[in-house]
Amino acid sequence: MAKILIVDDAKMMRINIGNMLKKLEHEIVAEATNGHMAVQMYKKHLPDLVTMDITMPSENGIKDGIDAVIAIKKEFSEAKIIMITSHGEQDKVIKAIQSGASNYLLKPIQINKLQEIIEKTLN
Repeated sequence: MAKILIVDDAKMMRINIGNMLKKLEHEIVAEATNGHMAVQMYKKHLPDLVTMDITMPSENGIKDGIDAVIAIKKEFSEAKIIMITSHGEQDKVIKAIQSGASNYLLKPIQINKLQEIIEKTLN
């Protein structure tokens, strides 16, 4: 069981991911609605894994999920972050991986794919 931080500006997406993670017997330690909050929640909870939306509102100089990855990895190089993205954002996924993200998932998320990516990322 992993301790997981869910980051997404859409409440329904956080709920859906949370429900899947609970079915997979993971613990949700916190949720964040933007990249700035993600960095703060990471520092507070030090999760085993983060699910990070790419496109979110800007706050305090952190424009999106990619900026949040950069900020988290700068201080916590061991952080494991899975990017959550929509089709058509391939260039952003590449940038996120280059910035330190561990892996990515395409929306809509399927529970079997989520489990597979979590296992790959944590092992």
